[in-house]
Amino acid sequence: MATQTITDFAKTLDDAAANAKSVSQFPADSFDVAPAYDIQSTSIKRRVERGEARSGIKMGFTSRAKMQQMGVHDLIWGRLTEAMMIAEGGEVTWDGRFIHPRVEPEIAFLLGDDLCGNVSIPEAMASVEAVAPALEIIDSRYENFKFSLADVVADNASSNGYVIGKWSAPEESVENLGIVMSINGRMKQCGSTAGILGSPYRSLVHAARLAELAGEPLRAGWVVMAGAATAAEAMQRGDKVHAEFENLGSVSFSVSQ
Repeated sequence: MATQTITDFAKTLDDAAANAKSVSQFPADSFDVAPAYDIQSTSIKRRVERGEARSGIKMGFTSRAKMQQMGVHDLIWGRLTEAMMIAEGGEVTWDGRFIHPRVEPEIAFLLGDDLCGNVSIPEAMASVEAVAPALEIIDSRYENFKFSLADVVADNASSNGYVIGKWSAPEESVENLGIVMSINGRMKQCGSTAGILGSPYRSLVHAARLAELAGEPLRAGWVVMAGAATAAEAMQRGDKVHAEFENLGSVSFSVSQ
């Protein structure tokens, strides 16, 4: 794929995210997964050039069922910036940010050391400075939330925002914790962190591998969002979202009208 074409696709998706305006799904033969990551990278570089700072990565397709549904055999990932972070307990403005957002509960890792390459679970665990309950907001820039595998990779794995609760010492187990996510006081999803590849630490291992392949090893101080522990729930204006994690505490935010 020509560099200019990558630049054009990246501009289309970046403009869509910046203006909260959906775009049509690209023709099926536009690009495959490898150049889709080039489009994603170029799109994030545009954000950095506007003053945003990289803050970590997010993992996607951490459910075996989702992998089978999409016909893939590996996880996908996207890049996070500090501008995507929403204050825990705070309110996020709908206008100019969201198209058709959804929210899902996750585990967040704060890295105390760099992590890269093919690492073991104990090595991944040793790199973690803290763990926290988290919520991720996904918001595809494609019309009707419809996309191919390559489309969603190019669109930064539908990343929009993330909210992190209170950090806990890494000794706190995160491998099979019950989760209840509620919207406006009504339970919408319940599940377990075991829904994240059986253990969120397996997601961190994959994050180290995939980031290294891209030439962007995970850095100390970065956040790694381990992927969804339950199905995502659609959000509406005025919603109050709350998730309770066994032993880890809770995380919440609200949306403006």
